[in-house]
Amino acid sequence: MNIKIFEFNPIAENTYVLYDETNECVIIDAGCFYPDEKQELLDFILDNNLVVKHLLNTHLHFDHVFGNKFILDQFHLKTKAHQADQFLLEGMPAQMRMFGFKDGEDAPEIGTYIKENDTIEFGNQKLLVLEVPGHSPGSVAFYSAEGNCAIVGDALFRGSIGRTDLAQGNQDQLLQAIRQKLFTLPAETVVYPGHGPKTTIAQEMRSNPFFGGR
Repeated sequence: MNIKIFEFNPIAENTYVLYDETNECVIIDAGCFYPDEKQELLDFILDNNLVVKHLLNTHLHFDHVFGNKFILDQFHLKTKAHQADQFLLEGMPAQMRMFGFKDGEDAPEIGTYIKENDTIEFGNQKLLVLEVPGHSPGSVAFYSAEGNCAIVGDALFRGSIGRTDLAQGNQDQLLQAIRQKLFTLPAETVVYPGHGPKTTIAQEMRSNPFFGGR
């Protein structure tokens, strides 16, 4: 499985395109905000003859959904996301104003609700949905056992965890979810976060200060 990483929008959000030899792909957290960012994402898909099967969201904070309407318009796909984050779409203008953005386009409604242990299939790949609430109540990760990787959104970062001071965030819940859902994955699993560089489960278990690391 191939993973293309884009860093989009003023919040430096990571958007992922996962694809394989069949040319089927998924887009995770379409954060493209500026017209040139949207064009960059579209050009990559077209230049590589990719067929977009799913638009997935790890969670629905504004910086991760900027591009959802663009993907809907281009490929007629609505996002798959957890129902517990639905309220974030309804409060999108307030979210954006909090971070100094003017009101933008409304993000499309969730098309399909996903939950723990659901499987997302594309090409020859399968992604397992893991619920990791705390950064937001509906935060999920997408785990590929064959690809030895997890796309974790803003739950876990290299040397840190997601902030929990936003609406319905809960640090105790997030720490518990990371221990129970992510730290039980194989140690060599590569972690692709919503911001910043990739890491591994082993590295975070060993050195993340939120779990006693140094």
